[in-house]
Amino acid sequence: MSFIVRTEPAGHEFSVEPEQTLLEGAIAQRIGLPYGCRDGKCGSCTAQLVAGSVHYPSGKTAALEGQPADACLTCQAVPQSDVTLRVAELQTVADIEVRILPCRIVEKTRLNHDVIRLRLKLPEAQRLQFLAGQYLEFMLADGRKRAFSIANAPHDDALMELHVRRVPGGEFTDYVFDELVEKTVLRIQGPLGSFVLRDESTRPLLFVGGGTGFAPLKGLVEHAFHLGVERPMTLYWGVRAERDLYLPELPRQWAAEHANFSYVPVLSEPDHGWTGRRGYVHEAVLEDHPDIAGYDVYMSGPPVMVEAGRAAFEARGLALDHMFSDAFEYAADSPSYKG
Repeated sequence: MSFIVRTEPAGHEFSVEPEQTLLEGAIAQRIGLPYGCRDGKCGSCTAQLVAGSVHYPSGKTAALEGQPADACLTCQAVPQSDVTLRVAELQTVADIEVRILPCRIVEKTRLNHDVIRLRLKLPEAQRLQFLAGQYLEFMLADGRKRAFSIANAPHDDALMELHVRRVPGGEFTDYVFDELVEKTVLRIQGPLGSFVLRDESTRPLLFVGGGTGFAPLKGLVEHAFHLGVERPMTLYWGVRAERDLYLPELPRQWAAEHANFSYVPVLSEPDHGWTGRRGYVHEAVLEDHPDIAGYDVYMSGPPVMVEAGRAAFEARGLALDHMFSDAFEYAADSPSYKG
């Protein structure tokens, strides 16, 4: 017996089969519920459970910690009755087809000590339709998948750009760094995820990245420039040391070219002689924007950074529906690893 899921305020209805998650049912019927990792860790899929009951057979509910009692993690929740959810749907994501395609590695460039940029070319006459901020997955021969954010904007889609950080003990990232050569053909699946720009908003924008969390933010920022967005935009990029800022000149160039854009790098373990901002990146954001309740905030990076930012910003009055996140899971053996 299937259950009916209703969404507010969009007013959509879709059915979910027994033992199917709410998100799986939504994706199958092209309902644009937001999501990210699909592994219960990032919290991007959280909705408000207005009516009905669900359970979590996988037990993967880490992202619910500290959330209100009626929070529902749709990527893990299986319905026990008809359900009503309050959630900000993304119609544009729902309209994009997820595809499996071959791709050729046409560029492999070392950007710093632990990040490589890959550029991928799809077959002739093929393009992967995607939204800025989404991600794709490499489909490995043994059935495993490895996810990486798309770092370019949709208007510049001749090649797909990825930023791959080396993870200690990570079999796939070791392969990328040590063995992968240009002209290699791999298979990808995408686009995936709902970490996309809400361009209907008029609120100023704060982009908060940690490590290679810069990758999807790069796509979002370049997309905003392409659209002619005039709202104030600030990028905060938090890393340990200066050498971890693997494309340091690019955001500086953006700031020089766009009067409504500013850039703040933040080091948690600063080098001797560093004169810029120090500490945790979310703390720097709040130092500069104590009135953060009036902003839209896009966060991307390790779960600990995203979770700390979400808690701190909410405590200062920023509503959850004005926070958008893409949390990268860095565990070497995680099926949802994103680099």
